[in-house]
Amino acid sequence: MENNHWWNKSVVYQIYPKSFQDTNHDGVGDLRGIINHLDYIKKLGVDVIWLNPIYESPQVDNGYDISNYEAINPTLGNMDDFQELIDGIHKRGMKLVMDLVVNHTSDQHNWFKESRKGKDNPYRDYYIWRDGKDGKEPNNWGSYFSGAAWKYDDESGQYYLHLFAPEQPDLNWENPQVRHSVYDMMNWWAAKGVDGFRMDVINLISKPTGLPDAEKSGDEKYANVEPLVSNGHRIHEFLQEMNRNVMSKHKMVTVGETPGATPADAEKYASLDNKELNMIFQFEHMGLDGNPNPALGKWDDRKTSLKDLRANLTKWQEKLYGKAWNSLYWNNHDQPRVVSRFGNDKTEEFRVKSAKMLATMTHMMQGTPYIYEGEEIGMTNAYFPKLEDYVDLESINAYHQLVDDQHLLDGDTMMKYIAIHSRDNARTPMQWDDSEYAGFSDHTPWEKVNPNYKQINVKNALADKNSIFYYYQKLIELRHTMPVITNGKYALVAGNEDDEQIFAYTRQNDETTLLVILNYTDETVTRQYDVSSDAKLLISNYEDDQHDTIRPYEAKVYQF
Repeated sequence: MENNHWWNKSVVYQIYPKSFQDTNHDGVGDLRGIINHLDYIKKLGVDVIWLNPIYESPQVDNGYDISNYEAINPTLGNMDDFQELIDGIHKRGMKLVMDLVVNHTSDQHNWFKESRKGKDNPYRDYYIWRDGKDGKEPNNWGSYFSGAAWKYDDESGQYYLHLFAPEQPDLNWENPQVRHSVYDMMNWWAAKGVDGFRMDVINLISKPTGLPDAEKSGDEKYANVEPLVSNGHRIHEFLQEMNRNVMSKHKMVTVGETPGATPADAEKYASLDNKELNMIFQFEHMGLDGNPNPALGKWDDRKTSLKDLRANLTKWQEKLYGKAWNSLYWNNHDQPRVVSRFGNDKTEEFRVKSAKMLATMTHMMQGTPYIYEGEEIGMTNAYFPKLEDYVDLESINAYHQLVDDQHLLDGDTMMKYIAIHSRDNARTPMQWDDSEYAGFSDHTPWEKVNPNYKQINVKNALADKNSIFYYYQKLIELRHTMPVITNGKYALVAGNEDDEQIFAYTRQNDETTLLVILNYTDETVTRQYDVSSDAKLLISNYEDDQHDTIRPYEAKVYQF
C-alpha cells in the first residue's frame, strides 16, 4: 500500500469563518471575507482549505448545531457567495474541505421538529428517544458540555439523547433512512465541487446496544460517556457504507474527528486501503495536560512534559507507518493556541522561536499537517480575565458546574484554567493589521479581539522576512519537494527517549536522511549528535549554527 494520493503531500489550512474577516459590518466573519484573502492563503503555500460549519444554524454551538444541511447560514452569505468561494479556491489550485456534522443536528432541523410530534411520526426514529427510569433520565450519561446527556420533551413524553448541548439531539444511525439521508446530502455537496469532508465526532455515531450506564467516579454527577460511545460496535460498518455511497465516487479527502481513538483504531479508520477514511484526528497529545482528577477534565494549568509528548507523537508515527495515515496538528477551533500551550509567549523572542520550533516538530513528521488560522503568525491565547469576556458554552458551563454547583474549585483557580484552555482562545478574530479590531471588522466583533493585535498581525508578519509566516511557508515548500517527508521512516535518535529538553528524531528513505533537533525549553544545552561534515542545514529558526550548543527553543533539520 503506497502513499501516492494527492493529499499525502498536502497541507491544510483551517478557517473558522466567524473569526476570519467580516465584510458586511455586523462583527461576524463571512464568506466574502474568506474570498478576499484567498491570495494570502495561497501565498502561504497550502493545498487545502477546511471550513468550519457554514450551514444554516441557530448558532447555539457556533454552527455545529445545523438546522439545514443544504443552505448557507445567512450571517455568512448565500449560495452564490459559496460558489464564488469554491471557484476562487479551485482557480488558485487549492481544494475545499467542508465540515460534516452528522452525529447530531440542531433541534431546529425539520427532521427533529417532525420527530418530536409523537411516536408515530415517520421521523421519530431519526433520533434517540427513550422513556425515563425511576422518574429520572434513561441512564447516567453526562453531556460533553456538562450536565445530563438527556432532555425530557414535554411535547412527546420521552427523553431524547444529546451528547452535546440540549439543542443538539443525536441522530439515530441504527436507522438506515438516517444514513442514506446523510449520504444524499454529502453527494449533493460533492456535486457542487466540494473536495472532501472533515467529519465532526464521527466515531460517536454508533451507540452501544441497550444504552447501558457508564462508569462513574465518586466526584462526578454524571458519567463520562466517551469510553462507552466512542468507536462503537457498528462504526466501521457505517463508515464503509458511507465510503461506498459517497467517497469512492469522488476523489475526496476525508478526516474523521475521533475522540478516544487509539493507533489500533486508526489502523481501521484510516487504513491505506481507503475503505473508510483517509486519516483521523486523535486527541491523545491534546489530553496530556489535563487534570489528574477526572472530575475536572481538561481544566488545569500544567504544561505537557517533553517526555510525555515525545512518547505519544512517536507512538503514532511508529504504529501507523505503512498501515494508516496520520494527521498532524497543534491547533484547531477547540484547542488553545499552540505557542501559549506548548511553547512560550512570555517574550517576543521566545514566542517566535518556540512557534517555529513546534511547527518544525510536526511538519517534519509523516502525515498531513493542519494549520489553524493565525497559527502561521504565532497568535496567542487571549487570557481574558473575567467570565463575562468568554463566549464559549463549554467554558461557561464548566465554571458553573465545577465552582458554583460542585464546589470542586474556587473561582480564581477556575478562571486561571479557563484562560489557558478555553476554546475562545482559538476563536478570537484573525489579526490582520494594527487598525481597530485588528482589521477583522469595522464593527464590534462577536468575540473580543486579543489585546496583542497591534504587535501580532498579518501585516507585520508579511513585512518581516524572518517571521513565523515565512518559516511555515518554507516548511510547506519542503514537504512539497522532498519525498522523504512523505514516505520516510520515523525513528527516535538512540538515547533520546528520556531527555526532558531535547527531542531528536530522524526521517529516512532510500535516498535521504533528515535529522531533526528540537529544544523544548528556554535553556541553552549541549548535546552531541553524529552530524557529518557534508550535512546540509535544511531549515533552522536561528541565523547561525552552533552545532553541539542548542539554544532556547532552537529547531534545526540536517539533510544527509
